[in-house]
Amino acid sequence: MKRLFSFAVLAALLFLGGCKTDRSTVLKVYNWSDYIDESVIEEFESWYLEQTGEPIRVIYQTFDINETMLSKIERGKEDFDVVCPSDYIIERMLQNDLLLPLSRDFGDTPNYIDANLSPYVREQFNKINGGDKNANDYAVGYMWGTTGILYNAKYVTDEEASTWDVIRNAKFADRIFIKDSPRDVYSQIILYLHQQDIQQGSVTMDQLMNYTSDEDLAAVEAYMKQVKQLVAGWEADFGKDQMTQELGYVNLTWSGDAVWAIEEGKTVGVDLRYVCPKEGFTVWFDGWVIPKYAQNTKAARYWINFMSRPDIVIRNVDVTGYVSASGSLEVMDAFVDDEYEPIDVSYFFGPEAEAVCLDPVLYPDAATIGRSTMEHDWGEHTADLVKMWSGVKGNNMNFTTVIILSVAAIALMALVVARMRRHSHRPARKYNGNNARKRR
Repeated sequence: MKRLFSFAVLAALLFLGGCKTDRSTVLKVYNWSDYIDESVIEEFESWYLEQTGEPIRVIYQTFDINETMLSKIERGKEDFDVVCPSDYIIERMLQNDLLLPLSRDFGDTPNYIDANLSPYVREQFNKINGGDKNANDYAVGYMWGTTGILYNAKYVTDEEASTWDVIRNAKFADRIFIKDSPRDVYSQIILYLHQQDIQQGSVTMDQLMNYTSDEDLAAVEAYMKQVKQLVAGWEADFGKDQMTQELGYVNLTWSGDAVWAIEEGKTVGVDLRYVCPKEGFTVWFDGWVIPKYAQNTKAARYWINFMSRPDIVIRNVDVTGYVSASGSLEVMDAFVDDEYEPIDVSYFFGPEAEAVCLDPVLYPDAATIGRSTMEHDWGEHTADLVKMWSGVKGNNMNFTTVIILSVAAIALMALVVARMRRHSHRPARKYNGNNARKRR
């Protein structure tokens, strides 16, 4: 009798699960880990009810890798309403017709998107190759940053760190850490290898981001194989820790990791600095989009609008440590710090920002940003890029890398055991500096 009852309950649950759920009161958000002040989620629910007179419940999920998110969207089996991919994935999604256009019609609710989006971010989104689609009609910038060199000023001079070739300097053998990100590394090295062409005007940095020929891949691979002999580790996250412990002197990294390491270094007396090399460098962007299979596009639009509201932007930046795509002067004023010298960030905030005391690692000045470009999706050449990277790294690890990985493995095992013994969850971390990015 008990078995019969259990079967009946199971059948009823399956039947109910198969029924189509009313999604008009549910918003499914898919975002990077540690990329929001989670208290704004509940606030959005209240705000949405006030603005529309309709209730909403947010289902919030996270990812750590762009391609993980994209695979779910491509299969069409996940009905996320709003997601936050990186620039090159936005490009791929546009080309593959996986995004819906974003209407700015919010009735009596202010349009915070167009009122606050930085003109610089809008300009960069115009460069995203979406075929016959303009990315600004489908995506709204959320956070952004740069790729550069983090270095220990005790061992590396400012001049030595000013060029990408610092990663090939034998003086720093076994003290160099490089992001395990073929896309980011390739883009910087192709800029370095073509520096004379750039200076002569025979090619632009934007054009170089589309150089994917066998010849160019071979040139970058040959260069990186020279670098490989000096590298202590290829890392996605632990490089910044090695730098603060003075186990590394040079790190090809992202501005987010750099800010975290610089702040952490101050607490232990390690002078770490960050520079965007003179040959040129890349900027990256993440933005909100509405996938093709979204079920609640209205709530998705309002979510993006809400996330563009200056006070919400400030709270998200405070908690996550990343740099917002908002060009609101209210946002700028919130992060002015007299610790820094005035810099020209008018390209980002407008003419009122020609001399503002902001952290230049987070907001490069106008002269520095003039040396930047943006990466693009490799499309059908992605496999070639991955193959090149495999050729660079091979299967060999030097002694330093083995030690680091061994220590990391032991620490991970200890952490797992400790968590198994715990009966309660640890509270969520709050970050003072930028969190590690796992964006490639």
